[in-house]
Amino acid sequence: MTNKKRLAYFISVLGVSSTLLWIGIFKFTPTEAAEIRPLVENHPAIGWLYRILSEQMVSDLIGMTEILVGLGLLLSLFYKKVGLYAGLASGIIFTTTLSFLFTTPEIWTTIDGIPTTDFFIYKDICFLGISLWIWAEADSA
Repeated sequence: MTNKKRLAYFISVLGVSSTLLWIGIFKFTPTEAAEIRPLVENHPAIGWLYRILSEQMVSDLIGMTEILVGLGLLLSLFYKKVGLYAGLASGIIFTTTLSFLFTTPEIWTTIDGIPTTDFFIYKDICFLGISLWIWAEADSA
């Protein structure tokens, strides 16, 4: 990998991992637990969690997952094989997050005839791409 590619890769990994760590920590607050509920409870793969766990416990579980994966991504900078698991796990996180665009009622609106949504979710398409890049780099090591 050239120095320019190595720098781009390093910045990309830091960006995704710091975002996961930051958002993961925020999941431990009651504010974020309440904010994610409409997204999570309408999702067919994870909505069932609210039947067995409290709102805060679901958020804590998601937050802990994000923190562990974020740490894994950081470790992948030093241990390439960790990137196989962390890249795949972050890919699953961001695929799930993107799927909220299709499972959450009334998430899409129209402004002046143009469909729009909450862009904090849509940006995860970039994070998904970087996650797959991390996974691919680790697989080639």
